Amino acid sequence: MKKRVLFLSLPALAAVTLLSISRFDSKPSAERRPNIVVILADDLGFSDLGCYGSEIKTPNIDYLANSGVRYTQFYNTSRCCPTRASLLTGLYNQQAGIGKMTEAEDQPGYRGHLTANTVTLAEVLKSAGYQTGMTGKWHVSNTIVQKDPKAQLDWLNHKKDFGDFGPIAQYPTSRGFDRYFGNIWGVVDFFDPFSLVSGTKPITQVPKNYYHTDAISDTTVAYVKAFAKSSAPFFLYVAHTAPHWPLMAPPEDIDKYKHTYKGGWDVIRKARYDKMVKLGLIDPANTKRSTRWQDDLKWENNPDSAWDARAMAVHAAMIDRMDQGIGRLIQTLRETGQLDNTLIVFLSDNGASPENCAAYGPGFDRPNETRDGRAIVYDLKKQVMPGPQTSFASIGQRWANVANTPYQYWKAESYEGGIHTPMITFWPRGIKAKKGSLNAQVGHVMDFMSTFVELAGATYPTTHHGQPITPTTGISLVPSFQGKVVPGHEALFNEHFGARYARSGDWKLVSTSRDTTWHLYNLAADCTERQDVAAQHPDKVQQLKKRWQQWAQAHHVFPKPGKP
Repeated sequence: MKKRVLFLSLPALAAVTLLSISRFDSKPSAERRPNIVVILADDLGFSDLGCYGSEIKTPNIDYLANSGVRYTQFYNTSRCCPTRASLLTGLYNQQAGIGKMTEAEDQPGYRGHLTANTVTLAEVLKSAGYQTGMTGKWHVSNTIVQKDPKAQLDWLNHKKDFGDFGPIAQYPTSRGFDRYFGNIWGVVDFFDPFSLVSGTKPITQVPKNYYHTDAISDTTVAYVKAFAKSSAPFFLYVAHTAPHWPLMAPPEDIDKYKHTYKGGWDVIRKARYDKMVKLGLIDPANTKRSTRWQDDLKWENNPDSAWDARAMAVHAAMIDRMDQGIGRLIQTLRETGQLDNTLIVFLSDNGASPENCAAYGPGFDRPNETRDGRAIVYDLKKQVMPGPQTSFASIGQRWANVANTPYQYWKAESYEGGIHTPMITFWPRGIKAKKGSLNAQVGHVMDFMSTFVELAGATYPTTHHGQPITPTTGISLVPSFQGKVVPGHEALFNEHFGARYARSGDWKLVSTSRDTTWHLYNLAADCTERQDVAAQHPDKVQQLKKRWQQWAQAHHVFPKPGKP
């Protein structure tokens, strides 16, 4: 409680909470339009929630799942900023200008920010009379970087102020959000984040006991209380940075899991798989466990077992803390009389991350010391335990493979472990499907635009600020709220740093970022992509390859269309 009081006493947050916004006090209709809350986790694995098979304590997210609908075939675009671009605009991410990351390139699909041919969920819902707010990670605008590496580190270390973190015209408050508190860039020190802003104003100081996940949650609660004073519905986008590296969490949360992962990768992976089968999330007949990544090393022979167990404990603690904040959000919605008519959506931006952030070292978005001058360790030898502010660490490939049980690969790849997200919808007044039911509609993050436009009675525009707007290709999820069986997308595509896929029906053609060889899988028989059947079905390979090339050409995708 002390942390929340300290944070809420922050002058900058008070400025956010009191920020003047337009009110839309329309007369309530007989069937009042729902409030809409989208909660996006960062680098959360497919099986990292209790309701999706995990041992991590997520009672509040589990409550949403058990009272709503869980989706078993829902897709993101495999990485943070591309997924955010697609989710916000209802388009494939290259259409929205973010094919890679936030660096500006002189190519239509790679501007590194949301381009003028797009409208955001906030802009569309605001035009329909919604109050709009956002908390957390933006990461869809160009980043302003200091050319001098020392100056950049001084900025990251909070030693010098170089002004805006990106063009103000690309900030959330310029793209339809009345209120915003969060980080403009992607990576943050959870105890003292870089690129933190209130609206457009940089926040230069945070309280001693600041923790970013709590700050996001508490500001979200403050926004709900303010919005509830109006009869107009509201839209909130809550973009958590957890559990993205660096592994940082309050000690009391880490302590909950200090023994949990001492059994190692195989024990946890099997327990998660078995629980997923029991929950009905997967069918063992067509969803076998893929071979564990780098299974040549057994846990009992792992010289770094103590460090690895601690790393996963911190990962779990970060998710646990996020869930606690979601519990406060749910309670606030209940206390303000808003819960029954609020659609809450929860999902992850991509699969768990395999990255070894210690290998990156300081620079760009990674500091080398804390504000008070303590050195930050990037420990390649696994000798400094993760968790505190002075350590930049990540769970690595083997634990990422476990977090994405039962699928192969991880963040940035187009295999199911990279693109297959847990997704939950909750709306007591509006969802008529059986509570706790599963839905197999093939969905995609771009579908939220069509869904919310329908629920809000909004209009997706053909032009905005004099610019033509690319039509959305999303499919509404509203029928699934009624328990109807809807197939969803017949075809889906992706490309990110060379990783690609084309899915048509149950057939999926995919290649990794390291190898351009196409592999073919029949997901109806092999959901975990274990048996490549490209040699047995060369015609299907050529058909899907041609469809991917046509999609790539139409969506400004790299590598250049026409390459194999």
